[in-house]
Amino acid sequence: MSTSRYLSADEAAAMLGITVTTLYAYVSRGMLRSAPDANSKRRLYDADEVRRLARRKEDGKRAGKVAQKVLDWGVPVLESSITLIADGKLLYRGRNAMDLARTATLEEVAALLWECSARRIAEAPAVPIAAAQWSAWLKLWSDSAPLDRALVLLPAAAAQIPRVWALGRDAQLDNACALMRLLTGAMISAAPSNEPLQKQLANAWGVRNRAQINLLRTALVACADHELNASTFTVRCITSTGTHLFGAVVGGLAALSGPRHGGETARVAALLDETARAADLDRYLATRLAHHELGAPGAVISGFGHPLYPDGDPRARVLLELLDEHAPARSPLVDVQRLARAVRDTTGAEPTVDYALAAIERVLGLPAGAAFTLFAVGRVTGWIAHAIEQTGDGRLIRPRARYIGAYEVD
Repeated sequence: MSTSRYLSADEAAAMLGITVTTLYAYVSRGMLRSAPDANSKRRLYDADEVRRLARRKEDGKRAGKVAQKVLDWGVPVLESSITLIADGKLLYRGRNAMDLARTATLEEVAALLWECSARRIAEAPAVPIAAAQWSAWLKLWSDSAPLDRALVLLPAAAAQIPRVWALGRDAQLDNACALMRLLTGAMISAAPSNEPLQKQLANAWGVRNRAQINLLRTALVACADHELNASTFTVRCITSTGTHLFGAVVGGLAALSGPRHGGETARVAALLDETARAADLDRYLATRLAHHELGAPGAVISGFGHPLYPDGDPRARVLLELLDEHAPARSPLVDVQRLARAVRDTTGAEPTVDYALAAIERVLGLPAGAAFTLFAVGRVTGWIAHAIEQTGDGRLIRPRARYIGAYEVD
């Protein structure tokens, strides 16, 4: 292969203004392709493709700086004081989220994100839905997947809850607490409860070990918010129209379920199943990588490489460390760790929170889909915080489109 139009990893990284590690993350997320060098074991990068990506990055930077000045009707770049992702760290209102994950409950983090007291959440009024009604709904949808059940039951519950979202702070918090408990109950097919959420999940899944219950608590807090991801932006867009909180969160759940967002946990679960059956893990990974080089869309390996964390997702790091410490004596933990090492050695990509959640599901022997439930139950607290912030802002989110189609010339 002639290398005249190809760049080495160092050259490509320099053109993009990133580290080589970040370059590998770009490849793992499908943002850039690499090709084998016939004369060495190195990977090469098409110079034209790298230049196009560099121009898009520059366009994005310029757009972010001028968007609020250019557009009067809503903004595509939103100001927020909730979550910051910078320098490999995740901060909730300025506090290190991983420090919180090691000690705080999801309810305590909700209080931080919603800017109220933990006592206010603990003493919120009971969910205003008759127990018999909720039980009948659960029975009717008992055979449905947790997400499908939640997508049906939350709108049904909303019809019986006062629609006073924008009328006052107390009403907001009452609705927020009710929603958090209803979503949890719907996902695990249980009655809404004021019991700590990690204990509700543990009871539903038969987890009795205290350290493992603590691991569930840590996972919930780690998933509480992640800035303007697809589902959170969806929640903010819906909220900006004046829709009730329940409607906004149902929209967030729909966005979260996609295979490129919260649904990634299911893809990781499938990956763990496949690699557990593979006779040769290295050969299996080589086949997956070769398939990607032929143009298959998406990330190279599900659950690895996060563009916001080129040096590794801190959420995954904390969760996998705790899982290592508290895994059952007989569990597939060794397979989970072996796959993570093999992917790291092959691609340089580190595990994401999706991988960690799927690993928790597998190692603790939780029901299929438990990883997604952890993600959704944790993330609803962040959605509520963004809905509160967006309601206070009061503007409709309505970015403009840049038309690139054909048109008639007069």
